[in-house]
Amino acid sequence: MGDILKCKLIVSYDGTEYSGWQVQTNAPTVQKAVQDAVESSFGKRYSVTGCSRTDSGVHAKAFCCAVDFKDDNVSIPVDKIPIVMNRYLPVDVSVLNAEFKDDSFHPRYDVVYKEYEYLIWNSPIRNVFLNNRAFCYPKTLDEKLMSDAADYFVGKHDFAGFMSVGSSVEDTVREIKYFTVRREGDRVIINVAADGFLYNMVRILVGTLIEVSERKIAVGDIPEIIASKNRKNAGFTAPPEGLYLSKVVY
Repeated sequence: MGDILKCKLIVSYDGTEYSGWQVQTNAPTVQKAVQDAVESSFGKRYSVTGCSRTDSGVHAKAFCCAVDFKDDNVSIPVDKIPIVMNRYLPVDVSVLNAEFKDDSFHPRYDVVYKEYEYLIWNSPIRNVFLNNRAFCYPKTLDEKLMSDAADYFVGKHDFAGFMSVGSSVEDTVREIKYFTVRREGDRVIINVAADGFLYNMVRILVGTLIEVSERKIAVGDIPEIIASKNRKNAGFTAPPEGLYLSKVVY
């Protein structure tokens, strides 16, 4: 099975014990765990490129990355790669699917849009099974008001006011494809898809919706807040444990 250049992997992980995706010298990361598993599976430390960075404590249901085999022969059938790699991965990381691609494929630059999901456990009684996997928020949220506010973000806007202060990104225009809020019992589930996201953008958007529910921000003020491009006018940054990268579309 020669002339295979890249292998696209879909990976899920619980990010609680990791300092995000990207390799760091002094902290455990998901990328390093995947690289280690690739080396154990294929006998060589190949380059692994991810579709994006994720912060410490952020999770992924379907993170995409690519292993670059650099024209080396690949002895493992593609349908067996997840099984083999999962033998070497820690229990909080799993390869769900593998697909061979040609050299032109890039897991970051070929993305059409990504979807993030944010989970809020909305109850004064904590759910011990959602520790580190949801934002436990005790005050009752108004999901209808939050949904009305979310509608204003859909479309192409300059989201400079919705990224962490100190970010060095110059092009801050992004297009949000959809932004929804729904309740399932004590769970409030927020889904947002865009052609790209700024640093902490999703968590700031969620914090803004929560402040709308708290009547600290009026629904009708959202367009003005976006236009101001001022981080101080948006809501707080929601914590990382409720955030999941849920879908990457190519």
